[in-house]
Amino acid sequence: MVPLVAVVSGPRAQLFACLLRLGTQQAGLLQLHTGASHAARNHYEVLVLGGGSGGITMAARMKRKVGAENVAIVEPSERHFYQPIWTLVGAGAKQLSSSGRPMASVIPSGVEWIKARVTELNPDKNCIHTDSDEQISYRYLIIALGIQLNYEKIKGLPEGFAHPKIGSNYSVKTVEKTWKALQDFKEGNAIFTFPNTPVKCAGAPQKIMYLSEAYFRKTGKRSKANIIFNTSLGAIFGVKKYADALQEIIRERNLTVNYKQNLIEVRADKQEAVFENLDKPGETQVISYEMLHVTPPMGPPDVLKTSPVADAAGWVDVDKETLQHKRYPNVFGIGDCTNLPTSKTAAAIAAQSGILDRTISLIMKNQTPTKKYDGYTSCPLVTGYNRVILAEFDYKAEPLETFPFDQSKERLSMYVMKADLMPFLYWNMMLRGYWGGPAILRKLFHLGMS
Repeated sequence: MVPLVAVVSGPRAQLFACLLRLGTQQAGLLQLHTGASHAARNHYEVLVLGGGSGGITMAARMKRKVGAENVAIVEPSERHFYQPIWTLVGAGAKQLSSSGRPMASVIPSGVEWIKARVTELNPDKNCIHTDSDEQISYRYLIIALGIQLNYEKIKGLPEGFAHPKIGSNYSVKTVEKTWKALQDFKEGNAIFTFPNTPVKCAGAPQKIMYLSEAYFRKTGKRSKANIIFNTSLGAIFGVKKYADALQEIIRERNLTVNYKQNLIEVRADKQEAVFENLDKPGETQVISYEMLHVTPPMGPPDVLKTSPVADAAGWVDVDKETLQHKRYPNVFGIGDCTNLPTSKTAAAIAAQSGILDRTISLIMKNQTPTKKYDGYTSCPLVTGYNRVILAEFDYKAEPLETFPFDQSKERLSMYVMKADLMPFLYWNMMLRGYWGGPAILRKLFHLGMS
């Protein structure tokens, strides 16, 4: 691993390193939950739904606010995954084992782990129900249930993953199949898809395309590969500055991008993918493939779709600045399950966690929230095995960059941050409630430039 100071040098970087060491020391004081779940009580001051990035982060923050014994997390999974690294797992640059840890090891010590699935939310009565027939009430509810993968909405999936030549970086069950398909590629079409739904980490479907192209070059197969990105969108990226940079890479590397093309069927036994032209409903095209990477349709979890907390589309209906629910003042949302009009990423959740912490603090004191979330999100666009374009932007799709250089350029330093620094920050600071995004670094860097 390249040391950060060797990549970004100077006094500002040294200040950042000091802050990082200080934060790590603080985080180290937090003893993590390592035992099995206990018999749950039926009421908690703060109840957190979901043990993903947003849920664990907010549980750690709420523990410091109201005491561990007054906080509980409802989560059925035995393992917690750092999913942003799966892009590199699918390209053979990281091991899948590095992305997961036991759920018990990331739940804050003393916080109750209710190992069950939420089956119903009843915010009018301040309670939820689980699949173990428990009714649990709360004073404050934080909904962090994530996003649901809907592979079954593509005809032929998920059963098609039993065949070779097909993978998906979005599931722990299929990410290694992407790497196998990449290694086994001989000659033909390598197809990468983007669905006609909201997705988490909207850059990931094309990141694996750039990595695959680099792998083909490295292994002498590039001349035999016809690389195709079929996206349901009308643009390569939603922020012009980064879209322009990506278009240049696409041109230089001779990649084919087809817009308004939505994957509707996979015939894995024949190695065929069927796409619908969204501009001409009913018009389809069948393309044979030697490798296929599928980004599945996604949507809100089923339990939320018919819940009183959901908007018409099924997402948790929160104020976009405070993350407080629009109708239930003691209910809050964070992350992928919300209707916040920004890209659904772990970086967005980090920024949201700091805002939500302040919001809940003031609500608990019967005060009006003042801190406002600006929609900050980040997408490290991996364009090769040692290069990243670090896209950072806000609700207005305007760049909101941290570093004092042009982040639309491919850089080794940003790759090191993506591959090594961000996982460290995630496990050691964010999940322990000590990382609220890079806003403070942005201020320090920009002050240093003034």
